[in-house]
Amino acid sequence: MPPAQINEGLATLSDQLILVTVLLYLIAMIAYALELAFGRSRTAAAVKTRELVTVGAAGSDSSVAGSAADSAAGAEGESRTAPVAPAGWAVKAGAVAVVISWLGWAANLAGLLTRGFAVDRWPWANMYEFVVALCFASVTAFLVLLTRQRIRFLGAFVTVTAALGLGFAVLFLHVQAGPVMPALNSYWIAIHVTAAIIAGGLFLVAGVCAVLYLVRNDGRMSVLPAKEQLDRIAHRAIVIAFPIWTFAVIAGALWADRAWGRYWGWDPKEVWSFITWIAYAAYLHARATAGWRGKAAMIVSLVAFACLLFNLVGVNIFFSGLHSYADVPK
Repeated sequence: MPPAQINEGLATLSDQLILVTVLLYLIAMIAYALELAFGRSRTAAAVKTRELVTVGAAGSDSSVAGSAADSAAGAEGESRTAPVAPAGWAVKAGAVAVVISWLGWAANLAGLLTRGFAVDRWPWANMYEFVVALCFASVTAFLVLLTRQRIRFLGAFVTVTAALGLGFAVLFLHVQAGPVMPALNSYWIAIHVTAAIIAGGLFLVAGVCAVLYLVRNDGRMSVLPAKEQLDRIAHRAIVIAFPIWTFAVIAGALWADRAWGRYWGWDPKEVWSFITWIAYAAYLHARATAGWRGKAAMIVSLVAFACLLFNLVGVNIFFSGLHSYADVPK
């Protein structure tokens, strides 16, 4: 069978689209961050305190400043819970960030499609393509969840993670578009790898929530939502992703039987896929039976997420086996 013809023009266009995607995700991240910092409601007491500090720093008459401080202290009980409307421009920045995120998502999708059309195959047969697809899946998961839940505060963290992932892929994992080894030239790549990518994107959103949960402090990082909300979002994402990951593991075993004549061979990728499954199963089991909530559950989910990242990236870099087709540049 003659080697597949490579469309160099489409391959180059794909690389350019991924660079555009990185830029759009970074712009969206900045806009999300502006809304996160200035677009959330504050209390009148906090604003009043800042005004008094400004007056004192400006060198105004001490007696006037003192009486103003006394007045503010007397009214503190009444004004502590009085909401102050967030800055209008910051709220608009959040809306613009969503639009830019969709543009970045479209560029990310176009980069994957043009890569696939350039080589006439599914565009996730090596580490570069897989990471690009994983970043696309994470942003997709965020945008889809955004249509049903108020999670725009996650935008800055999801987009910067996707931008860094794409940047890492471009700088360290990029390989020229080309044909794949015979074992990958199968419809199973559309079933097994696609399921793994979708689950990975949802797990990434849950991982971001877990990190934010652990760094959030009542005295600091107050622009973030309540820990209970972060815990709830992470749990929902894992609940959706876990059965998809389970299907990916089963589909991988079926593909292995078809390609190599056995369902399980203790290959490093197979072992770590199963370890990842066990780790997320432990998280769900702990919540369902032991009633784990909060920090303990978030730590377990982060351990599972670390297993996932090592399975998706580290195994292909550090181990050799039947799955060593990653084409990682040396």
